[in-house]
Amino acid sequence: MEHAHRFYIDGKWVDPEVLRTLEVIDPATEQPIGTVALGSVADAEKAVKAARAAFDSFSRTTRDERLSLLKRILEILRRRNDEIGDIISREMGAPLAMARSDQAGIGVTHFEKTIEAFEAFQFDYMQGSTRIVHEPVGVVGMITPWNWPMNQIACKVAPALAAGCTMVLKPSEIAPFNAIIFAEILDEAGVPKGVFNLVQGDGPTVGAVLSSHPDIDMVSFTGSTRAGIAVAQAAAPTVKRVHQELGGKSPNIVLRSADLEAAVSGGVRRCFNNSGQSCNAPTRMLVPAEHLDEAGAIAAREAATLVVGAPTDPRTALGPVVSALQFEKIQALIAKGIEEGAELVTGGLGRPSHLNAGYYVRPTVFTRVTNSMTIAREEIFGPVLSIIGYETEDEAVAIANDTPYGLAAYIQGDPQEARALAGRLRAGTVRLNSSAWDGMAPFGGYKQSGNGREYGKFGLHEFTEIKGVVGYDDA
Repeated sequence: MEHAHRFYIDGKWVDPEVLRTLEVIDPATEQPIGTVALGSVADAEKAVKAARAAFDSFSRTTRDERLSLLKRILEILRRRNDEIGDIISREMGAPLAMARSDQAGIGVTHFEKTIEAFEAFQFDYMQGSTRIVHEPVGVVGMITPWNWPMNQIACKVAPALAAGCTMVLKPSEIAPFNAIIFAEILDEAGVPKGVFNLVQGDGPTVGAVLSSHPDIDMVSFTGSTRAGIAVAQAAAPTVKRVHQELGGKSPNIVLRSADLEAAVSGGVRRCFNNSGQSCNAPTRMLVPAEHLDEAGAIAAREAATLVVGAPTDPRTALGPVVSALQFEKIQALIAKGIEEGAELVTGGLGRPSHLNAGYYVRPTVFTRVTNSMTIAREEIFGPVLSIIGYETEDEAVAIANDTPYGLAAYIQGDPQEARALAGRLRAGTVRLNSSAWDGMAPFGGYKQSGNGREYGKFGLHEFTEIKGVVGYDDA
């Protein structure tokens, strides 16, 4: 990776103030695939200074100028899509085909959807004699995770550019190389110098600078709730806008009107997608109590069909989890589920028997889980499903909402019943039956799952300030 030991600041690739590197590990082999430079406070300060200097001119560019820029970026993203997918597969273990189509492809989709929303967005309009104006929020610090890296980079950078903001991106140091390709794309597309800056590094160093810096007007963070709290605390003294998309423990309510076989098997696949490393994964499946045993058997059968193996094997459905640390955390939570009395119907501790290296987790299903158990309370971030029984729909809603999180919820069953139930769930997104992902729907959470919304016009709103010019029509 040509620019692995450099940062993109003020329109050019520059050396760190002091070179300090970190090995990037392939989770499928547990072997390093390269090293990346870790930024210092001085590197982050330099990037913030460049973004601040660029803001005045970029914020005054025309809609057409920014639209043309977005379209140029999109064209190059499409051309380099498979290259991005290939490196994401090696960095965080996603199966190669899925890494190209979904992990990389979602970046393309976010730029497409942002362009569509941008073309329809009203940046100014009259309200009586007052002019309402949406202006760029300013300089944005962006901190993104490793689990869907291009998704979170694109859904922040695209609307920020559209709104006229300048920015500094700190991607996850665990999966950093895809962000380097992204920076190369923006450079090739002709992003004006200082508008987009990339500094690799860790949260306590670079992330802390972006969260606390007085010249950063907004910080947009995606990651764990624990880290989100630290970001908000660091941002508080400067009263900057803080946008956060944090953890989840999403319920999946299977109604009595649902096709149990289809609902459970589909719920298993959705939970285990990306090896369970999605903040909106439906990790708590709620089924009628009289169907607990049947649901457990269906889930076990479905899990058994999912091939766990090397990301390069076309048969693989589940690759490894991202790191040794993540593997050990998941193992500890599986052990806790067994200790607390949940019924293990498939999976369990250790790697699948056919694998002797890599951070592979056995697809695991627990049934007879109560909502007070640790595996029902904590975000596991691995291929682990908890099945919980309920007697009535009121009880199902109460269990679903009994969590500190509120990112997503799922309902399977009669559409009319599902629509009625959706309004009772405290979650930012409710997906009914086998609905497809919608890149224009608002994405974000209630409670400790964060604040603000991403995607489409909702993402554009996040990166603007609203000004009222009173008496505009009377002047």
